[in-house]
Amino acid sequence: MNSIRVHDKNFVPYLSAEDIAAKNRELAARISKDYAGKRPLFIAVLNGSFLFAADLFRNLDIEAEISFIKLASYKGTTSSGNVITAIGLEESLHDRHIILLEDIIDTGKTMYEFLPQLEHQGPASIRIAALLTKPEALKYPVKADYTGFAIPNKFVVGYGLDYDGLGRNIPEIYQLAE
Repeated sequence: MNSIRVHDKNFVPYLSAEDIAAKNRELAARISKDYAGKRPLFIAVLNGSFLFAADLFRNLDIEAEISFIKLASYKGTTSSGNVITAIGLEESLHDRHIILLEDIIDTGKTMYEFLPQLEHQGPASIRIAALLTKPEALKYPVKADYTGFAIPNKFVVGYGLDYDGLGRNIPEIYQLAE
């Protein structure tokens, strides 16, 4: 893995595709064990979680369904502070076991604002699976129930994560160079 350039910024290797794949298998095994016989509904938060959602979902060995919702709060390399819902859910969540799939939880604002909307629909349970969390950046009381990697408070791209629309297709994760 060599350093890369996305737009006007340089990024250095952080997590390999192999490490990400191994973590997805580990998370899928834990979720499959915890939700055996429950047929959970996974809700992937677009755009960033689409690769994580696909890889995690392929590794499950339980009956499960998946849907998608678009929530956004980023512009450039910082959170805009506003959570925007662009695509809504069509499935009924009443009495369903819900697992939200997030690419990254940094400040926690997106989930903090979205969770009450889900709870209002009466699900049996709601859990969060996040590939990445940034404990140092957390400003809202949101905790992932399933975490792939806890990372430093540095901007990252790749594996679904972007910098102003670019970098999502990179199979590894890179962090902003110092």
